[in-house]
Amino acid sequence: MKRYIMAAIAALALSSAAYADTIKVGVIGPFSGPFALQGKNFKAGIDAYIAVNGNKVGDHEVEVIYRDVPQPDPAQSKALAQELVIKEGVQYLAGFYFTPDAMAATPLLKQANVPMVIMNAATSAIVTKSPYVVRTSFTTWQTSTPIAQVARDKGIGKVISVVSDYGPGVDAENAFKAAFETAGGSVVEAIRIPLATNDFSPIMQRIKDSGAEAVFAFLPSGPTTLGFVKAYNENGLKEAGVQFLAPGDLTQESDLPALGEAATGILTTFHYAVSHDSPENKAFVEAASKAIGNPAELSFPSVGAYDGMHVIYKMIEATGGEQDAEKAVEAVKGLSWQSPRGPVTIDPESRHLTQNIYLREVAKGDDGKYYNKEIQTFENQGDPGLTAGK
Repeated sequence: MKRYIMAAIAALALSSAAYADTIKVGVIGPFSGPFALQGKNFKAGIDAYIAVNGNKVGDHEVEVIYRDVPQPDPAQSKALAQELVIKEGVQYLAGFYFTPDAMAATPLLKQANVPMVIMNAATSAIVTKSPYVVRTSFTTWQTSTPIAQVARDKGIGKVISVVSDYGPGVDAENAFKAAFETAGGSVVEAIRIPLATNDFSPIMQRIKDSGAEAVFAFLPSGPTTLGFVKAYNENGLKEAGVQFLAPGDLTQESDLPALGEAATGILTTFHYAVSHDSPENKAFVEAASKAIGNPAELSFPSVGAYDGMHVIYKMIEATGGEQDAEKAVEAVKGLSWQSPRGPVTIDPESRHLTQNIYLREVAKGDDGKYYNKEIQTFENQGDPGLTAGK
């Protein structure tokens, strides 16, 4: 069966017209279920890009086809990627909110002659699985490393880490530990919890018992992060003066209304905040807010999707609509542009974004709404995860 599928993919790639009137982009993400808001943000970013730039590249019309993977499911993700390539004839695969889903689809790319644009999945190793993978999001190594220096600058010497036990969580744990210990700090305990965890009270007790001055946490944004932050407050850790440190997944804007006052003072480092002050971001937020319908739901996956479409448009332009994954990827190596998040460049070696990472603090605005206030910039950050251990 595997040989049959791969042969079908190869035959389709060889028989496809050199120049297509319609260029199809297949987007895989969570469009239903507990993480549906993240898929909604994918679509808002894509719709915003098309609204601003049109749905044509030269003479070629761009059509986006969506497939739903409600929660991490590598087998389903791979099956849907095969369906998109074989039945729908897509020339580009994109989206992928969860790392396992992206990893599962990478073996298809070479024979299918299709590039993959990662709009969210944040494990460093994804780009090493195929030369046809390009990332327009971030990695947890990239967003977790600077917060370690922030902790040391604040005089914090002992930290306990709590992460979800899957690729990005392990990356976040390793990134923070490496940077924090290099800077002279100590990680007194490292806890990994199942992705499905929803009762965090026992974890909060372990944090209290550890004697740590701060907790570093990473969980995939959505219901789990909301529950973790609430538990941190309800179990008295904030009151006890245990500083909360995290990459920005844990304070995504769509969760802030529910978190309310409980979130104030949480420090995060991340590549994007809806509040980022730039002309490009103001224009993006306006277009993406219209696309999503409820501006309060706008969050970081939207900008990964928006920039992902920018890269796909550049690929289509470079190939003239021809299905040529190698040429498409080569064309965007070293590509720089002014993203809503700030200046970005696709590193020609890793095919991952070099970008600014911002230290943010959850604050209450004059309008009474909570937001991520950028207070420091770490400029031109690559992905330390790709060189770790080398």
